[in-house]
Amino acid sequence: MIHSEYSWIKELPLEVMVCDTDGVILEMNDEAEMLFAEDGGRALIGKNVLDCHPEPARGQLEHMMDKQLKNIYTIEKNGKKKLIYQTPWYKDGAYFGFVELSIEIPFEMPHFVRD
Repeated sequence: MIHSEYSWIKELPLEVMVCDTDGVILEMNDEAEMLFAEDGGRALIGKNVLDCHPEPARGQLEHMMDKQLKNIYTIEKNGKKKLIYQTPWYKDGAYFGFVELSIEIPFEMPHFVRD
């Protein structure tokens, strides 16, 4: 359950999933629950995210977790384009796992270079 100080994440209109250092899913918001409904939705909390990924994605995820690396890419699925942002998270400077954000983005979008 999302702590009250972070309750704004619950209804954020993008997918947020939080895992520990072993890949165990600790939390997900409403969007993540809907996105993964066919796989169990909130029942995935307590399960290992690695079990949800076939090779080669599983190996890449294991490497990312082991080396505390970011993984950022876009996908197109079901007529939607998304930015996937997987990144380590830390608590008091110690590695605690990783977070995945899945954000729907337009196919065409402005890009600005600012100095």
